[in-house]
Amino acid sequence: MFVTGDAERSGGSEFAAAVRGTEGVQPWRRLFHVGGGVGIAAFVHWMGPASMVPFATLAGALAAALLLDWVRLRSRVANTTFFRWFSALASPREARRLASSTWFLIGALTVLVVAPHPLFAPAMLVLALADPAASVIGRLWGRHKLGKGSWEGTGIFFLVAVAVLTPFAGLPAALISALVVAVAEVVPSGIDDNLTVPLATVLALWLVGMPG
Repeated sequence: MFVTGDAERSGGSEFAAAVRGTEGVQPWRRLFHVGGGVGIAAFVHWMGPASMVPFATLAGALAAALLLDWVRLRSRVANTTFFRWFSALASPREARRLASSTWFLIGALTVLVVAPHPLFAPAMLVLALADPAASVIGRLWGRHKLGKGSWEGTGIFFLVAVAVLTPFAGLPAALISALVVAVAEVVPSGIDDNLTVPLATVLALWLVGMPG
């Protein structure tokens, strides 16, 4: 009994140390987020609205991500290995929940299914660019609390979203849409940003009348 308890404590301390190793600004995680969003937007645009290839690709990637999460969340050894191997990309919040990359794929696949094709790229680009910008600024310089983030991070999110959306919808519509999405991003809804941000972007662009 003593040996078993000692082994469990040892495994727990190793897991805790692996999780602590993912704390901080995580620049490679932010770059991966940007690259993933831009890459998916470009891939879907290149394949065109009639192709089933993007759907099949995203669905396959999501199935693999869900399987990985299912395995690691049921095995401390697998979870510890995950945090060690992907220390530059993982986050402490993923220790006992789905990985952000899994939610990213859920968001992308959901938008691909429910949104008109022209709205997919702006929704994914807001997620790819505005969300990590807000996270970095909020972590480094956020001093004034707002919802689940900070005024500083939300301000950067809004500005980046405006810059992303203006070429697609024009400045007036981009300002309104960016404000709607910035509010949705900072409200503590309990739902992962990788799902709420692209869906809120699609809804906002639809409300301002961007053609779908």
